[in-house]
Amino acid sequence: MKIKLATPVIAAISLLFGATAMASVGHDKNDIGQPGTAAEVTRTVEVKMGDIFFSSKSISIKPGETIRFVLRNEGSLLHEFNIGDAAAHAAHQKEMAAMFENGTLGATGSGQMANMGHNMNGMKMAGMEHNDPNSVLVEPGATQELIWTFTQSTALEFACNVPGHYQSGMVGQFELEKN
Repeated sequence: MKIKLATPVIAAISLLFGATAMASVGHDKNDIGQPGTAAEVTRTVEVKMGDIFFSSKSISIKPGETIRFVLRNEGSLLHEFNIGDAAAHAAHQKEMAAMFENGTLGATGSGQMANMGHNMNGMKMAGMEHNDPNSVLVEPGATQELIWTFTQSTALEFACNVPGHYQSGMVGQFELEKN
């Protein structure tokens, strides 16, 4: 017996498996640190986001330090604060582009998911989700927090991977201080 699938079903299955495979690309957190807890925070760093810029171009960090990032989006567009190296950001940019293309996210965060009652830290649609522990989306006028414990890593960046933002200069460096 042959089963014949309609083209939309095949397309949906392909999108689901493609998105699941894409979600694992470039997201090995072991080399960049790990999520921290409020009890571990050693200092707080405020980062203001405007349309296509961060208020800081570099942030000093120490190995083992746990930082609470307070992220304020003072712009009119959706922005992201993502911790990673250049290769991880390149992989994540492809994921973000796919989320914009399928309507999961929009320029101000109000994609299809916004009308379904989901919050920005758990955006999910057809197998695609924005829930990496090293990343947070911040809608215009909103404030979010991210607590992160750093390792000995070098060449780390913080970036906005919303399509076109990284390429327009919305990226900064983490400067590793020696203990």
